[in-house]
Amino acid sequence: MSETSEQIIMVGVDVAKDKLDIAFANEPVLMIKNEASAFKKLLKNRAIQSLCFVMEATGGYEKPLVSFLLTENIKVAVVNAKRVRDFANAMGAYAKNDRIDANMIRYYAETAYPKGRLQWREPRSEVEQRIEALVKRRHQVVEQKAIEQQHQATAYDKDAVRSIKRVIKQLDEEIRTIEAKIQTDIDNDDGLKQKVARLLTVNGIGIVNAMTLVSMLPELGKVSNKEIAALVGVAPYSKDSGKKTGKRTIFGGRALIRSVLYMAILSAKRFNKPIKTFYQRLIASGKPKKVALTACMRKLLITLNSMVKHQSEWHPNFPDLA
Repeated sequence: MSETSEQIIMVGVDVAKDKLDIAFANEPVLMIKNEASAFKKLLKNRAIQSLCFVMEATGGYEKPLVSFLLTENIKVAVVNAKRVRDFANAMGAYAKNDRIDANMIRYYAETAYPKGRLQWREPRSEVEQRIEALVKRRHQVVEQKAIEQQHQATAYDKDAVRSIKRVIKQLDEEIRTIEAKIQTDIDNDDGLKQKVARLLTVNGIGIVNAMTLVSMLPELGKVSNKEIAALVGVAPYSKDSGKKTGKRTIFGGRALIRSVLYMAILSAKRFNKPIKTFYQRLIASGKPKKVALTACMRKLLITLNSMVKHQSEWHPNFPDLA
């Protein structure tokens, strides 16, 4: 989590496919096109060193602006849209349009993070960005394959089955092609190659798990164990009130990373000694299976985070380093 004593000026950005509404303090909201040429004009004659552009995650429409700002060494933070909406509702700001949203994002950042304690994005190389895009694409193709397999399970016409099998075969080839490109990129980057190799030493972590973690979780090894658990969405939150002790729950975070960790845990609880022991102890104490698996996901993530942070090798009794 980034902290600084310097004065940070928050800039709220409401992102759409074709345009951006940008709210600077004490200025009318600007509307520009969501394209590089407009970004350059936006920064003209501005002191950019103290600016922090804050925007919601929009499924990808924010990426051109984020990439441009990082290239210009300008602070960028991408925040959870639900938190901004909840903040607006708590303030009684029920009206909603792009200009209002841009100002609300800025106001949220100024109020929730008065000293600039936002988790800023860090610049990423072209290789890292390409690997991230390929990992996402692989996930999409795998989902398409799963749908076709469901169709195959209920298809009885011979021609329909043949068609489904042809599509599945094509999807398998596409998956292999994507994985080969990802592996080539990793092999050509010494830093990524070492990180992936370190992750692969952990029982339960396979090449797909490692590829996904290094591309979709760049914060791995750069933040504390509590922060990495919260980022992924495996940190339990309490719901206590008075004498009542509520059920701990998890929410938010990065669904794709959680999915990868879940698949890794299904293997780790059988072949990874610390995880296996931890899982069995939780089950023996009466914890539901889902709760035990989530706790194991968090423990595995913390172990991986500590390994990358301290550049340590995995061993069966690896400690949870802070």
